[in-house]
Amino acid sequence: MRKVADCRDYPSEMNCTLVISGEEEEVVRAAAEHAVSVHGHTDSLELRRQVRESLKDEVPQHA
Repeated sequence: MRKVADCRDYPSEMNCTLVISGEEEEVVRAAAEHAVSVHGHTDSLELRRQVRESLKDEVPQHA
């Protein structure tokens, strides 16, 4: 099952609207890199654990 990380779930001063979806490891890596480069977090095992715990299952879009 694909996973989703959505910045809109976390209030920030920059009102970030980025949504990342994909396989779990891809999303954790990309979301951690985004958190560091855009939001000023420090990349750590703790950050990646928090990202992983916050992931949601992707809801398939039907046409």
